[in-house]
Amino acid sequence: MGIVLFLVDNSASMNQRAYSGTHLLDIAKTAVENFVKIRSRDPASRQDRYMLVTYDSPPFCFKSGWRESHVVFSTELKNMIASGLSNMSDALQRAFDLLNLHRLQSGIDNYGQGRNPLYLEPAVVVAITDGGRSTSENIGIDGSSSQLCGNELTKEGFRWDQRLFMLHLQYPGFSTSSQEPTGESDSNLSQLCEMTGGRYYLVTSSKHLNQSLESLVQKLQPGVVLQFEKMPASGFIAQNIPENISTFGIRDSPVPMEIDSDRRTPTMDLFRYSNGGNEFTGSGEGTTASPTTTTWEKCRGMIYVRPSKAAPPGGHWPIPESYWPDTNAQTLVPRSVHPGILFSCEDSPPLVIDKLPFDKYELEASPLTRHILERKLPQACWKVFIAGSGKTADSVYPFGYLKPSSNLQCVNLLVMPYNYVIALPLLDDLVQKYKMKPARGWKQEFDKYLAAIPPYYYQPLRNALRLMGAPSGIMPENLAGGLSAGVVGYLKKLKKQAQSEGSKMIAEIASKPTRNDKGQALGSDGLPTKEVK
Repeated sequence: MGIVLFLVDNSASMNQRAYSGTHLLDIAKTAVENFVKIRSRDPASRQDRYMLVTYDSPPFCFKSGWRESHVVFSTELKNMIASGLSNMSDALQRAFDLLNLHRLQSGIDNYGQGRNPLYLEPAVVVAITDGGRSTSENIGIDGSSSQLCGNELTKEGFRWDQRLFMLHLQYPGFSTSSQEPTGESDSNLSQLCEMTGGRYYLVTSSKHLNQSLESLVQKLQPGVVLQFEKMPASGFIAQNIPENISTFGIRDSPVPMEIDSDRRTPTMDLFRYSNGGNEFTGSGEGTTASPTTTTWEKCRGMIYVRPSKAAPPGGHWPIPESYWPDTNAQTLVPRSVHPGILFSCEDSPPLVIDKLPFDKYELEASPLTRHILERKLPQACWKVFIAGSGKTADSVYPFGYLKPSSNLQCVNLLVMPYNYVIALPLLDDLVQKYKMKPARGWKQEFDKYLAAIPPYYYQPLRNALRLMGAPSGIMPENLAGGLSAGVVGYLKKLKKQAQSEGSKMIAEIASKPTRNDKGQALGSDGLPTKEVK
């Protein structure tokens, strides 16, 4: 899976006793230990890294980080004591700062170059708290309290492959009856978890705790969180579509093709689905009436990221940025943590061509996936867009589509070349009509297409053309798809600064003394030492 960071509230209020006589902090420790045991049943857990952070002030809050062993993790968990104040907001931000320590150095976020779901470092933060009154007025992860270099590149203090799950301990102090105890959920904490794509659990008994842990472990799937929203009725201004392309962006001659397999590189001819000659209407035969709720029109959901041996490490195509790159920019536009995916509810057939790769990601179950599957139209696709990704406000084009699987068990997001409704027919002509020797008219149309797509799509397109066996001269060599010189210099400066700050933080964590369960600092021999005040 990746990284599991436990954020344990060790403020003084965690000294409260439950009706069983156990301190809340001890219940939290047991929860961490049981989580690790449950998770160990899955062979994938061998790749997990566990971290431990508390509400203490830095660097003492970092009990186990990037370089500490599991032995250190277990020792620090055992020796944890409850004292001090409760400042959940700062504690959460420090936890995410620890997770984000190396991201700028590795370039995993690919700022300004589109977002690649396969570039990820999946992590979950499991926060365990009694929900006691915080010393900070607002509880959030907006990044305002972050001390991490480069955090200004993302509007929020976390990343799209990081989720927050919270165990809110509300054990009663005494047993009132034989019935299960109840508690009062905290809507603010619940919204905080939902904002990251995670979940809030209200825990009032040992039974609830075990059920919550089992549920939480099941949600440890690698992926990234996206924000889906139905496109407004006005949509975008109509695009200029070639005459030989139908209103759905494909040619009219139907040739069946299966794209529901795990392969990301099709091996058959152009899929030209026409539903037996009948156009899609969006309410065709077999459609099941959807519930009256409209939560599917705007919801947050994760796409599962499962690397394929056939695909390059970063995938074939990015999800576009929400702005057009400025070649003279000196800095980058801050991005929202979750890409805003607009989907059109106008049904269109799936479109792929021989040897042109695409990326396919399964959506986790959500109101949107339920609505799409209830329609029972396995060949109906909904185009997806990113507002602001085009060169102008009225030239935003689809970068892929949502499609239910043929067995109607799940919904997939297929990521294609930007404005694929134009690109794929052109590339099909290149192969089928011109036999890789295009005429001048084709080159002119292809140049128009290249001028209307974000420059960071140039290199993925070159790679795709190479896979198709196209000659190297198809794309002009002078097309630069990189960042401006100013932005490159800006990122290099941030990377160097992040490396220095990261090394400093790791050194501080490593040098802090280990403490026993009485709060005494321990020496290398494991015995309490006399601290200099």
